[in-house]
Amino acid sequence: MMRIAKGGFSWILASFAFTFVLIIASFFSRGFLLIFLVVVSVFFFLISCLLIVFFRDPERTIGHGVVAVADGKIRKILQLHDPEVGDCQRISTFMNIQNVHVNRMPFDGIIEKITHHRGGHVPAFKKESDSNERVVLLIKTDIGLLKIVQIAGTVARRIVPYVSEGDFVKKGRKLGLIRLGSRVDLYLPTKKVEELIVQVHDKIKAGVDTIAEIHD
Repeated sequence: MMRIAKGGFSWILASFAFTFVLIIASFFSRGFLLIFLVVVSVFFFLISCLLIVFFRDPERTIGHGVVAVADGKIRKILQLHDPEVGDCQRISTFMNIQNVHVNRMPFDGIIEKITHHRGGHVPAFKKESDSNERVVLLIKTDIGLLKIVQIAGTVARRIVPYVSEGDFVKKGRKLGLIRLGSRVDLYLPTKKVEELIVQVHDKIKAGVDTIAEIHD
């Protein structure tokens, strides 16, 4: 049985409920209205089925080292100085509609701070998306402070957190859900990263694929 991500079931239920109402209404309709209701009910039934795929939450075998936070394709890797993390590498992963939308913990750590920033909803692959609606997580780990930024996009307008400040979260455990795809940035402290395993355009799976090896 396919498992549905927390935060996605309500969308699926609402879509199926609307489909059911349309089907019932079609039994009491004739002519053009009947045809219209049948077409629309078929459309919403297909949407309901797609939502099941979008919000799937499969089991994962957790990889070694620092693992991917999100499913998707790596669009950018930057060396920079972050005010909170310091000298670091930022790995940006773009999530498409067909990707699993549940984000996972990259390394064992304590959720030190969670900040929600209101903003726009431009496409997540554009530079302007840095000012989009987003949730920033600061995580205290044995390799230093990590930062994860979950960024909403044009379609993805809601980020559903699964963790709270002060929680100790194991590597690979679920952090939250971005509904219908978007972008996730992972900031890794340079001093503790021995080697990045991934490159731009690589496709990765959250919790499974290794992003980086670390110094012992």
